[in-house]
Amino acid sequence: MTPGRIISDDVTIKAILENTKTIAILGLSPKPERDSNMVARYLQGKGYKIIPVRPGQDEIIGEKSYAALDDIKMPVDMINVFRNPNYVMPHAYEAIQHKPRVFWMQLGIKHQEAAELLTTAGIDVVMDKCIKVEHARLIK
Repeated sequence: MTPGRIISDDVTIKAILENTKTIAILGLSPKPERDSNMVARYLQGKGYKIIPVRPGQDEIIGEKSYAALDDIKMPVDMINVFRNPNYVMPHAYEAIQHKPRVFWMQLGIKHQEAAELLTTAGIDVVMDKCIKVEHARLIK
């Protein structure tokens, strides 16, 4: 297995965004004014398939919502994380079972131990970057 990498350069992030189709968003809020919801709607509007992951919700942004990553039975290209860094490690273990190409931690979220675990499992990691901001900046 090829190890994953911690990604921070524009060229690779652009390639990730261009080659991603399905994104599971952990911590996607049903409230339209929340950042996670705004980001999900933006990505959905750009053609990405969004899979909300939020316990206690049946549907968010018109998509079936799942209580946990383990409940998703379809492949995902990316897991995008809107969770407190204290909760990232359990999600990293869950993510390894899904084998996404990328585990993306939103702006303000960094977890080096989780990144090392994921890259060892062959999953690329982006930390402390807003996917909406990066998409708007890099994809013209």
